[in-house]
Amino acid sequence: MLQLRPNCECCNKDLPPDTEAMICTFECTFCPECAAGVLANACPNCGGNFSQRPVRPSHLLARYPASTERVLKVGGCAAA
Repeated sequence: MLQLRPNCECCNKDLPPDTEAMICTFECTFCPECAAGVLANACPNCGGNFSQRPVRPSHLLARYPASTERVLKVGGCAAA
């Protein structure tokens, strides 16, 4: 099951489980703006591409909550 991380690892923008986000095969998570912009659609951690993160239906979030652990790659992104 996907972790549904709560923030962009590049700019630290909040990414609630019902919002659009991009992930790589290792679940590194980025906002669409960072993924398409400064990251040029390549994960800075693994070099892989991004896919749109699926939205977990709201009726399942209580039983299968999103992660609350924030991940931020301090040197890995040159976001403005």
